[in-house]
Amino acid sequence: MAQLSETYACVPSTERGRGILISGHPKSDTILYCNGRSVIIRHLDRPLDVHVYGEHAYQATVARYSPNGEWIASADVSGTVRIWGTHNYDHVLKKEFRVLSGRIDDLQWSPDGMRIVASGDGKGKSLVRAFMWDSGTNVGEFDGHSRRVLSCAFKPTRPFRIVTCGEDFLVNFYEGPPFKFKLSHRFGLSS
Repeated sequence: MAQLSETYACVPSTERGRGILISGHPKSDTILYCNGRSVIIRHLDRPLDVHVYGEHAYQATVARYSPNGEWIASADVSGTVRIWGTHNYDHVLKKEFRVLSGRIDDLQWSPDGMRIVASGDGKGKSLVRAFMWDSGTNVGEFDGHSRRVLSCAFKPTRPFRIVTCGEDFLVNFYEGPPFKFKLSHRFGLSS
C-alpha cells in the first residue's frame, strides 16, 4: 500500500478578471497568498514548510505583511480585515475590522506600520478606507471613485501619500494624514 511522503501547498486561487496578489516578507524568503478562505504562508527555499491561516469566515482575497514582518493583515469578500501575528505560527488574532461594505481587492500597510489602506467594492463612497491598525480609527476621506477600486498603495516615504486606481479609469492621489483628495488622472482607451 502506498504512503503519502510529502505534501505541497496549493497554488493561489484564480478568478476571471482579477489578479493574483502575492506578498513577500520584508526580511525573509516567505510569501503569502490566498486560496479559498485560507491564507497560505510558504517558504521559497523550503517548499514543504507551509503554514495555513484558515480563520476567515468568507473567501480571503488579499494578505500583506506589516513592514516589520510581525503582523499580517488579510481581507475577504465581506469587507473584513483581520490582523494576526506571525509569532511561532500561532496566528493569534490581534484585531478585526469591517472596513468596506463589499469585497476588498487590495490593502497596503503604511511604511511606518501604523496605518492600513483597503480598497475594493462597496455601496456609495465606501470604496477606499484608511485606518489605524490598532484602533480601526479612520484617517481620511476618499472621494473620487464611482466604481470598484482595484488597487491602492502608500508612498514609501514621508510625507505620506496614497494612490488608488479603479474600474472608472481614474487614478486618484490623496495626501495626509488625515488623507484628503488632491488630484485625479483619467486613463482612457485609445483607438
